[in-house]
Amino acid sequence: MIYIVDYDAGNLRSVQKALEKVGGNAEVTDNSEKILSGDKVVFPGVGAFGNAVQALEKRGLRNTLVEYINSGRPFLGICLGMQLLFEQSEENPGVQGLSVLKGTVKRFLFDIKVPHLGWNVLNQKKETVLWNSIPKDSYFYFAHSYYISPDDKDIVIGESDYNGAYPVAVQYKNVMGLQFHPEKSQKNGLQILQNFVNL
Repeated sequence: MIYIVDYDAGNLRSVQKALEKVGGNAEVTDNSEKILSGDKVVFPGVGAFGNAVQALEKRGLRNTLVEYINSGRPFLGICLGMQLLFEQSEENPGVQGLSVLKGTVKRFLFDIKVPHLGWNVLNQKKETVLWNSIPKDSYFYFAHSYYISPDDKDIVIGESDYNGAYPVAVQYKNVMGLQFHPEKSQKNGLQILQNFVNL
């Protein structure tokens, strides 16, 4: 079973439908026991960093997610769900993320248009199971005003360009993260989710 973390974030049902389309058995839940029993967990999200942390804590999910990640089973963070894996964000200074990955989340410079909205090219920096059957320079759908800045650059598996290169995909052991929305990225996005389901 693949559990999709419910913490009042938008877009959960579209992630569920996309996973089911590629053969995954997926359920949206905020139940800690279910999440901890999952074969895989997907942590999607849209919205503000601080509000999301508050929602996780209200549901008692902060420790649940860290415990699940420490179990070594596959975990995928999407958009805000990836950003929350880091320590903090310029969006809400002083709010602590899950701190599973070291680094911060930064705002794009004010002299470029934000949010970064629409299709952009993925530059595959490292080979990973997520990129199986994904052609080089494929386009994916983005919708965000903040981007990750990992302390360890070796975890970066993909970049894009928005007034300069920046990280859009990471992988550290069993933890994977994508800034773009695979559930909104048509054929290639579904292929990435298929690769995750196949793990």
